[in-house]
Amino acid sequence: MPRTPHPSIDSTPRPPGPRLRLGKICVAIQAGSATEMVERGTSALKDSKFLEFRLDSLAKPAAALPRLKEFLVGHRDVTAIATCRRKEFGGNFDGALTAELDVLAKAAEAGCQIVDLELESAEEARATQLGQFRARLQAAGTALLISSHDFSRTRSLEGLEQTAQRIEAFEPDFVKVVSTARSLGDNLAVLRLIENRSLTAQVVGIAMGEEGLVSRVLGPRAGAAFTFASLDDGVGAQVATAPGQVSARTLHDLYRMEHLDQATRIFGVAGNPIGHSLSPLMQNTAFRRENVNAILLPLKVRVLADLLTLVRDLPMSGVAVTMPLKQEVLPYLANMDPLTARIGACNTLRTGADGKLYGFNTDVAGVVRPLEKRLSLKGTRVAVLGAGGAARAAVFGLVEQGAEVFVVNRTHEAAVALAREAKAKALKHEVFARAHFDVLINATPCGQAGGKQALPIAESELNAGLVFDMVYNPLETPLLKVARARGIATISGLEMFVQQGARQFEIWTGKPAPEAEMLRVVELELRKRG
Repeated sequence: MPRTPHPSIDSTPRPPGPRLRLGKICVAIQAGSATEMVERGTSALKDSKFLEFRLDSLAKPAAALPRLKEFLVGHRDVTAIATCRRKEFGGNFDGALTAELDVLAKAAEAGCQIVDLELESAEEARATQLGQFRARLQAAGTALLISSHDFSRTRSLEGLEQTAQRIEAFEPDFVKVVSTARSLGDNLAVLRLIENRSLTAQVVGIAMGEEGLVSRVLGPRAGAAFTFASLDDGVGAQVATAPGQVSARTLHDLYRMEHLDQATRIFGVAGNPIGHSLSPLMQNTAFRRENVNAILLPLKVRVLADLLTLVRDLPMSGVAVTMPLKQEVLPYLANMDPLTARIGACNTLRTGADGKLYGFNTDVAGVVRPLEKRLSLKGTRVAVLGAGGAARAAVFGLVEQGAEVFVVNRTHEAAVALAREAKAKALKHEVFARAHFDVLINATPCGQAGGKQALPIAESELNAGLVFDMVYNPLETPLLKVARARGIATISGLEMFVQQGARQFEIWTGKPAPEAEMLRVVELELRKRG
């Protein structure tokens, strides 16, 4: 997006404040005691030397400052922000304005190089009161950050600019505007604010919430001085201080935020829910392995129009989509591959040089490729359990490869409709139970983590030489366990997931996918999740 300075502000760069060593990621620390705060600060150093201490999370913030000073004296390479936000403005400090200003000034004297004062407090303070506060900061060599937080919404770009103007009236060293994302499009307003304001100020802009992840990751790329992250507690959990905050390790390792630049291509995986998706891990690993300057982000999508706005205006180079978006997106495609047209579902979008969207279906490759490694599909008898979106890809893809496909579903009418459409055959359950097949594919959610039903069929009905379970979480599904116990060859859903992702990588980059590495990282993550 082009950088256009706001017409109401002077484009002359502001003189720099105190010299600071700022990383792109500031880890926010909150705790129940001074000891815990210092311990967490120490733990955070493995990911960042730039820390924010949320003093308002302590019952007696001032009493903790000697411990904090001792920590900062022992870690001269740390840059620290002190925050003591009052309750009425989204924090936990229940003291008055005078007490807040005193705590922040003492934090500066204890060695914090930046203090964060909320805009409402700055506007509430008398001129003499604020002047005395700033004099104490200046004496300590500490920079002033003034912040505004909207915990309910993201206003328009004009509204965000007005907030920034209110902050800049106090001539702080840093301008911080934080909103709450209710849609993916809200990220665009925040990123444009950053681009506009970063020409004349040290600005931080963030949209909180799951939908706001785009702003957290791409803010520094747009010109933000830094972004905020949570502390990873060392056992896979994170201690977030704001909605939607992700750990510093995630920003480092998964999103490679320090390496993002204007040439970085942006991709996404869209759905709702989407936080559980392993696509970011798999694709970002592949990008890194093949030296592709690209990143894939999880996008929480409530309505398709929101996604299309982000794709157009960010802009994005491509998106992996989940149901029901696979069907909803079809009318918006400039063109699609023949497979997508026949199946009536698109799981992969690519933005062309003309800015238009082109659709592909890689779910079929996820089914066909693993099977082709083990047998010839032509003439093979395949039973597909289910008649939903996953089953459609399997049935259409296998029929195209010359397999004899039988659809079995709890609602037989749905099986008949899919079979008729794909030129397959539908079997009632009682007929299926007496037959034998070369391959049995589970295209139902039975057996997935958190699901209520473990098996799609009875153990006695496991009547095939090869069982393919499209469920990939958990790795060892109940169906696969039963099949292996009976000596039947198996294919896990993990293999399908990786194969469809590998095809997406090839469509997006034009390069062969590092399938082995993609499989390795996803399998490792699934085992970590138990």
